[in-house]
Amino acid sequence: MTGTVKWYDSTKGFGFIQSEDNKDYFVHRTGILDSFLSLEPDMKVEFEIKESDRGPVAFNVKEI
Repeated sequence: MTGTVKWYDSTKGFGFIQSEDNKDYFVHRTGILDSFLSLEPDMKVEFEIKESDRGPVAFNVKEI
């Protein structure tokens, strides 16, 4: 799935990605493939979705 970073707080280590179908997905720093990558607003990313106890979350996030 592809989308755009809505916002990401690198200090707190989480944010949200908006998919192409306008759904928002939570992303945690542990879901980013490249540990040196800092997500920036409007960055185009590719990711997968998995269910957590709090709903769907993005993982395997990488810049495209």
